[in-house]
Amino acid sequence: MSCPQCVEGYELPGEPKGSIQADFQGAYFTAFQSQDANNNGSSDASKRAVVLLTDGFGLPLKNCKIIADKISTALECDVWIPDYFQGSFGPAIEALTWTWTSRGAGRPLIPLNAMSGPDKASQKMTILDWIKFIFVNGIPGIPAFISNRPSVVDARLASFFALLKEKKPHYEKIGAVGYCYGGSTVIRLASTSFIHSAVVCHPGSFSMKEVRQMKVPSSWACPEVDIFVPHATRLSAEAIFAANKDKAESFEYEFKDYPGTQHGFAARPNLAYPEIVEAHEKALEQTISWFKKTLVVA
Repeated sequence: MSCPQCVEGYELPGEPKGSIQADFQGAYFTAFQSQDANNNGSSDASKRAVVLLTDGFGLPLKNCKIIADKISTALECDVWIPDYFQGSFGPAIEALTWTWTSRGAGRPLIPLNAMSGPDKASQKMTILDWIKFIFVNGIPGIPAFISNRPSVVDARLASFFALLKEKKPHYEKIGAVGYCYGGSTVIRLASTSFIHSAVVCHPGSFSMKEVRQMKVPSSWACPEVDIFVPHATRLSAEAIFAANKDKAESFEYEFKDYPGTQHGFAARPNLAYPEIVEAHEKALEQTISWFKKTLVVA
């Protein structure tokens, strides 16, 4: 289920440099460019790759692509954004809206112009905000949440990773970073053999059982206020890793808190607040630094 902050959107400046790859189930792809790059812009020199899992806005919001491009440049590796909501959006995009046409069972969970919510920790949801969330996004969005429930999305991602393994065998290590809905998905993904490292940015709901099942290094970017994931839940998750720190089956981890922020800051910062933009940029630096540390290839 999504939260009010998950349906608050602000566009990052710039234009995406990558492209949609029909042969990879409609995923967005931004390639590490090198002198031996092939006609698709990809290079076998990219021995590591990152998979970015979006928030509920999916591919239509360009922020995820802008972030993917920056990660690709900083890490000198390929970055993919799976179309795990299985949809395609039409060319009519105006401000923060889009025309959506389904090509499969799924679609983004919410429209880009759904609502505006608090951006800073000091701001609170009003009664009117909650009413809008429930009646404008919550109830109408039920079919989308059903068609994009975790079990369905996880199966789509299993198919996508199988495709990567088949067509990109030169990837020695793959990391995954997820935001909001994608953050919850990355937590589950970290219990599989598909990835080697994870970054979790203000995730949606998750269980302590899912945290215990994670078996790759993980870095967490946490807002000060997150009504979707209470601070007590965040502390409980960290406590699980801390309790296993000296055990043989433990994995490296870190939790970083960003004072003054709300859920969504790492993916959709309100550009009107410099401190929120700064937190967004630091969370991106955290992601890049973590993958530099944990996705080491020869």
